[in-house]
Amino acid sequence: RCVECSGEAAELYRDYRHGVLRIAICKSCQKPVDKYIEYDPVIILINAILCKAQAYRHILFNTKINFHGKLCIFCLLCEAYLRWLQLQDSSQSTNPDDLIRYAKEWDFYRMFGIASLEQTSFLVGIFSALWWMRPEMLKTKSDFILLLKALLLSSYGKLLLIPAVIWEHDYTPLCLVFIKVFVLISNSQAVRVTLNLNRVLPWLAIFFGLILENSVVWLVQKMGWDV
Repeated sequence: RCVECSGEAAELYRDYRHGVLRIAICKSCQKPVDKYIEYDPVIILINAILCKAQAYRHILFNTKINFHGKLCIFCLLCEAYLRWLQLQDSSQSTNPDDLIRYAKEWDFYRMFGIASLEQTSFLVGIFSALWWMRPEMLKTKSDFILLLKALLLSSYGKLLLIPAVIWEHDYTPLCLVFIKVFVLISNSQAVRVTLNLNRVLPWLAIFFGLILENSVVWLVQKMGWDV
């Protein structure tokens, strides 16, 4: 795909051997199909952090990145650890008995399950909203898989939860809010780039996903569980 206009291209570049490459020109916009081929990975990462649509198109369409599943699990572990740590801080028990340690271990598993349930409800909310507003955009299984991959990869900002907890500061709660906002912005950009939409529709889908996620949180809290 062209990183500028998202148009399909027959090739990204032509190799003339001996290290000589010629980047293909997009027939639609007459710009280089993928300028990031010549960029250093660090520059690509910085552009992705800045939520540039071109960098997202390069990563999602023109590279073979298949660690989105592992990244999702690791992000959930980070979120579960943060919640588990906050739960332990609020606990007044200092008994080193094995039963207490065993209970604390299961608290971590419970937090991981709750975080997974919230993430799933958030994704279901996004897919449901998009299906309701634009059913023609998610016609095939590959469309669902590509959008799911984009949403999981764009949640990489959750990895910042661990440094925020390790270097705990008075401003840590504010940092956690900023991390949440950054992840939502990245998710919105991923939806926009994947489905080639304007800026409004992705944010509506994200908002619907947040409503469903918060509904799950409310139900879990009604059951008497700390989240």
